[in-house]
Amino acid sequence: MRLLVTGGAGFIGSNFIRHVLAEHPDDTVVNLDKLTYAGNRANLADLEGDPRYTFVRGDICDGGLVREVARGVDAVVSFAAESHVDRSLLEPDAFLKTNTYGVYVLAEAVRELRIPRLVQVSTDEVYGPIADGAATEESPLRPTNPYSAAKAGGDLLALAYWRTHRVPVVVTRSSNNFGPYQYPEKVIPLFVTNALDDRPLPLYGDGRQVRDWIYVLDNCTALDLVLRKGETGEVYNVGGSHEVENLALTREILRLLGKPETLIQPVTDRPGHDRRYALDSSKVARLGWAPRHPFAAALEATVRWYREHEAWWRPIKSGEFRAYYEQQYARR
Repeated sequence: MRLLVTGGAGFIGSNFIRHVLAEHPDDTVVNLDKLTYAGNRANLADLEGDPRYTFVRGDICDGGLVREVARGVDAVVSFAAESHVDRSLLEPDAFLKTNTYGVYVLAEAVRELRIPRLVQVSTDEVYGPIADGAATEESPLRPTNPYSAAKAGGDLLALAYWRTHRVPVVVTRSSNNFGPYQYPEKVIPLFVTNALDDRPLPLYGDGRQVRDWIYVLDNCTALDLVLRKGETGEVYNVGGSHEVENLALTREILRLLGKPETLIQPVTDRPGHDRRYALDSSKVARLGWAPRHPFAAALEATVRWYREHEAWWRPIKSGEFRAYYEQQYARR
């Protein structure tokens, strides 16, 4: 299979590309990535020189470029997105452009070139907070911040292209991913790397927010399965079925690193902070998927990865990242 992966230099995208090329030796991948602050070619340095892998720097909002690189592929898998809720509160225009308009550009290219499949990779956050139970694919979309609203817009647009133009779309919505190569503005790599430097861990509010966590490689296997066997026009939830309060997660990270809980620094809660997310993943399970990595072991492996890959994250946590981080938390 010939794949165009957008946003493949990011966290989930880079893990997905590596998974596909390992599991399907005859596949080839073109990775289209704008290399914004969270895109990093070092995430796939081990594939540089592999004839099955090609990197193209570019924006999914550039229709001409998208059609050029998509010509002849069997599927487009789109990870390209602005994804940090905090940033969406400050710069919502960038989120609307990439997460919604960018999906339009991809859908148009898939329609024009008659590409057999478009996978729109999305998030559980489009369902909004879930007080009880778990969101199914039929649950209403109730996004509460610019990030999730823009992702919901992209999902709905992609599905509308299936209904109106029969563009062969499938949508996945996953819970919170964690693992190697995650940009250290997200909670797990931020807290791990801060703790390694004995810096405060800024915990929002009372820390009782609940998230369902999935190891990134488990999400990649689900995405690969949906790409090849999912039903066109359908949505598939991909959850880890492991809910954890943020405070408990923070304490476990400190325990794994042998650091004191005095590093926890409560900060003013994020505006509109959703209390709980939860997904019903029975639909993708019927395709034959199940998570393979127990949360405790995967978290331990992730913490160990960041401990052993300081050369990867330390340059990131300087310059632009440090300026943003200090601006973000100085006022809390």
